[in-house]
Amino acid sequence: MDRHPLRGTQVNTVEQSALWARELTRREARGPGDIESAWHRLARRYGVPFRTFWALRYRPPKTICADLYLRLCAAYQAECERQMRKLAHEIEIAKATVGHLDPVLVAAARVVEEDNE
Repeated sequence: MDRHPLRGTQVNTVEQSALWARELTRREARGPGDIESAWHRLARRYGVPFRTFWALRYRPPKTICADLYLRLCAAYQAECERQMRKLAHEIEIAKATVGHLDPVLVAAARVVEEDNE
């Protein structure tokens, strides 16, 4: 009998949190030397402490608080929504320039429509 039945779940939540933190960092950083500044900007924007980003990158904890997990989840979802809004805006600009029948624009518009459903 396993003495720690939730251990696998805890590892998965830490790994998922690290994945979200890594993706948020990748999208926010302006270059290789900007990682810590990106973490500070993300901390201000989403309320996830700077030390959480640092720990998930350099010394992943064995467990993560539900509060931090949910904050990272919400931050990741908000970032994905922001990226979709940016894509939709860029599609509108490109349609005005190239035309609305361009196959690449049609495919990109389909992605945005599927996300909105």
